Amino acid sequence: MATATPNRTAAGTTMFQEEIVTSSAVRKTLAVGRIIIGWTFLWAFVDKLFGLGFATPSERAWINGGSPAQGYMSGIEGPFAGLFQVFANPVGDFLFMFGLAGIGIAMVVGAGLKIAAVGGSLLLFFMYLSQFPAALGGTNPITTSHWLEAAALVISAVTLSGDTWGLGKWWAGKVGNGWLR
Repeated sequence: MATATPNRTAAGTTMFQEEIVTSSAVRKTLAVGRIIIGWTFLWAFVDKLFGLGFATPSERAWINGGSPAQGYMSGIEGPFAGLFQVFANPVGDFLFMFGLAGIGIAMVVGAGLKIAAVGGSLLLFFMYLSQFPAALGGTNPITTSHWLEAAALVISAVTLSGDTWGLGKWWAGKVGNGWLR
């Protein structure tokens, strides 16, 4: 097992994932979940950046002058449509793409999970609101995949899943156990 600089909590005790999750198999499962949710965000960024033809055709790629957030924002209907129109501009595109990339990279590498979980959950909550109340017309009137993805982000952060197959321990030695952990 690799050594790392101890991560001190406010009480002065050391905290690593091994102390939160004692089962090696569960730690590895959490790491896989973290990488998968990270890849989900990172893939969305890459597809919108280059227009790989999956969710974004090449002519709407960001590098080809496309507007990743504006296209989505223009189709929003419902009670919160006006709230989201403030982001239908190039600044909104930048913030959206920066968020996708930052959340994806943090989750895949296992560092900065707390801030990525908060930012990602906020992004997913706004996406949920942008579809409200149409989001409630699906097969489940209360939850959508946005809630599941937010839960995966939060679970990754609170279990310190970046310590397994990631840079979490190294990062903890640099930033401590605060919001940047």
